[in-house]
Amino acid sequence: MDKEEILRLQAYLREKFGNDTIHLLEQSRKDNSVEVNLGEEFIGIIYRDDEDGDVSYAFQMAILDIDLPEPGA
Repeated sequence: MDKEEILRLQAYLREKFGNDTIHLLEQSRKDNSVEVNLGEEFIGIIYRDDEDGDVSYAFQMAILDIDLPEPGA
């Protein structure tokens, strides 16, 4: 992804989630994905899919069980 595409995605996510601390960072070894950070915390990866001329993006976020609040908390 080029810089303009990354900035467009970042603006979309910030508007959609109402959070200006979302930052997208290029991955040095991959050109079809970017890291997603919330403030300083890494939260996931966005993959670019360009199949048959149709471009789409998939956001993948892993949530660890230990990070979830206790039931009833």
